[in-house]
Amino acid sequence: MVEAQTWTTRRMSNPRLDSTAAADHQVLDIPVTPTADVRNSIYTVGSHLSPNLLTALIIASWFTSNIGVLLLNKYLLSFYGFRYPIFLTMLHMISCASYSYIAINFLEIVPRQHILSRKQFLKIFALSAIFCFSVVCGNTSLRYIPVSFNQAIGATTPFFTAIFAFLITCKKESAEVYFALMPVVFGIVLASNSEPLFNLFGFLVCIGSVAGRALKSVVQGILLTSEAEKLHSMNLLLYMAPMAAMILLPFTLYIEGNVARVTIEKARSDSFIVFLLLGNATVAYLVNLTNFLVTKHTSALTLQVLGNAKAAVAAFVSVMIFRNPVTVMGVSGFAVTIMGVVLYSEAKKRSKVTTF
Repeated sequence: MVEAQTWTTRRMSNPRLDSTAAADHQVLDIPVTPTADVRNSIYTVGSHLSPNLLTALIIASWFTSNIGVLLLNKYLLSFYGFRYPIFLTMLHMISCASYSYIAINFLEIVPRQHILSRKQFLKIFALSAIFCFSVVCGNTSLRYIPVSFNQAIGATTPFFTAIFAFLITCKKESAEVYFALMPVVFGIVLASNSEPLFNLFGFLVCIGSVAGRALKSVVQGILLTSEAEKLHSMNLLLYMAPMAAMILLPFTLYIEGNVARVTIEKARSDSFIVFLLLGNATVAYLVNLTNFLVTKHTSALTLQVLGNAKAAVAAFVSVMIFRNPVTVMGVSGFAVTIMGVVLYSEAKKRSKVTTF
């Protein structure tokens, strides 16, 4: 605290400081201005934790949510007998819309952004349609193929991204980047030929999921290019998720028309299904939230590296839990694919440095 200071005011003049003023003059107590550290400690969530510990907890949460949603989807669709991937995806979208609304409007994790025009709305709707296709295909594939094989195929996303970038935007990469994609393709061919539980339909829809994910990233870079139309990832999820749910609703009713009746009957006989569905939908949102937090507290490059590590960890954990058979050739193919993804990331990084 500072000592009370006395101000003497003359008529038609500004106040002046008079240290010897009489006691009956007005006394103004000037509080101490808090330092930046104090202010930040008041408003920053988790400020009582050290930065390194906070980052470690966020990364651990990222791994848990990303691997958890895969294992829960696999358990529900393959082992529990809940064979409704479109309805499950719609629940994910409803969950993401609800939690995003709370996180942005009440918790104020990020500032709220608004859709400014009909043109921007249609662009986001187009992204939502691609998003739906990718997620539904990914969830459907888990009914037919193991998580480990699913993750091996998912690691080929850079290959499809490079193809769509060339076909849609005519963007050419350096020869080093294209060369790095060769082991990505070779590894998945090797893993596919030696997968004991290979299923053609599961393989094809998983390829569709990966292609849809790559297409969304390319189209998003084209459609939301202007500064006025760019949305933060959490705001984009806030608008995409309800659109995706509306897109999926008619498909759910047409293809999985009895899903509501079956779910209610299962809930009556086994209330655990309610916990599974609610937990699964919540973890699906946490995947998006932790993606944002990892990028905020580290970098986009760190998120990319973690993505490569996640594929290997998820494959290992799924084999330990579900006991699906694996072969040496399959593991080797997966390893070659991951190595190709790492080489691709490094080649892209060098390419950007050379360009700038």
